[in-house]
Amino acid sequence: MAVPAVAFVARKLLVLAVTLFAASLAVFFSRFLVPGDPARFLLRGRSPNPESLAEITRQFGLDKPAWEQYWTWVGGILQGDWGRSLSYRQDVSEVLLGRLPTTLQLVALAAVFIMVLGLLAGIAASLNRGFADRFILIALTAAGAVPPFVAAIALVAVFSVGLGWFPSFGSGDGGLDRIWHLTLPALALGLSYIAVLARVTRSSMREQMLREHVEVATSRGLGRGSVVARHVLRNALGPILTVSGVLVAGLLVSSAVIERAFGLSGIGQLLIQSIDRLDFAVVQAIVMVVVTAFVVVNTCVDLIQPLLDPRITAGTENR
Repeated sequence: MAVPAVAFVARKLLVLAVTLFAASLAVFFSRFLVPGDPARFLLRGRSPNPESLAEITRQFGLDKPAWEQYWTWVGGILQGDWGRSLSYRQDVSEVLLGRLPTTLQLVALAAVFIMVLGLLAGIAASLNRGFADRFILIALTAAGAVPPFVAAIALVAVFSVGLGWFPSFGSGDGGLDRIWHLTLPALALGLSYIAVLARVTRSSMREQMLREHVEVATSRGLGRGSVVARHVLRNALGPILTVSGVLVAGLLVSSAVIERAFGLSGIGQLLIQSIDRLDFAVVQAIVMVVVTAFVVVNTCVDLIQPLLDPRITAGTENR
């Protein structure tokens, strides 16, 4: 691997580490912004005697300085110990592992819909002019304006209640049954993101079509399909990948509404329940998981882009 490439990867990994460190600080110390004594929040409004309150404070390390609490928390995370949930009377890691697969499967299926449908719609719009292009743009604008919960209601009304094709509740038993149950939630979750990716794909491909190398390839007699695949789409993938990384990572944040609408037991619904119950350990763990996923996905996108355009590694992409 060349020196510029090594430096590029090292710089991205350093940014990843710094970002995660800053995020951990924000996540942990945000607890101290909540008015009142954390120990009393842990007791959920009960009025214990001073001895019991002191025992709770000692048991959860709240009698230690804030920075010592933070390092204890981070050290536990690095060893797989996220603390203990008061609501579920279990280790936080066990609570998350019970809910995380559903959310990951939902996000993965939504990401597939976004990439496939978004790319196809964007490519179709970029290659067609006139009515077809305008129709696709109008449809994308309408889809992008629909909030996920409205999309969920509409999809359930049409495909579950009306046609009876898909179930409207639950996550299924696994395998094909799981995919069948998650199809409507995934579409509702990804609908607005499909519109965003399609518009970016259309814009990026239209820009590439005006480039000189595309005109040269066309003048040499290459077929339209070959020109689009080798010279237009490939060079347009940079912006598409960047937006895709942001969108796919953002699915974790948006999943809470969809999980609640379809009765899915994922970490999005768990986050809402934990905030309502003041279960700080679970809230902190979920937020860190979401932030980490967001940062890691975008870092992976940054590392993939030089494979498509080596000028990025050398810092000459804008010259």
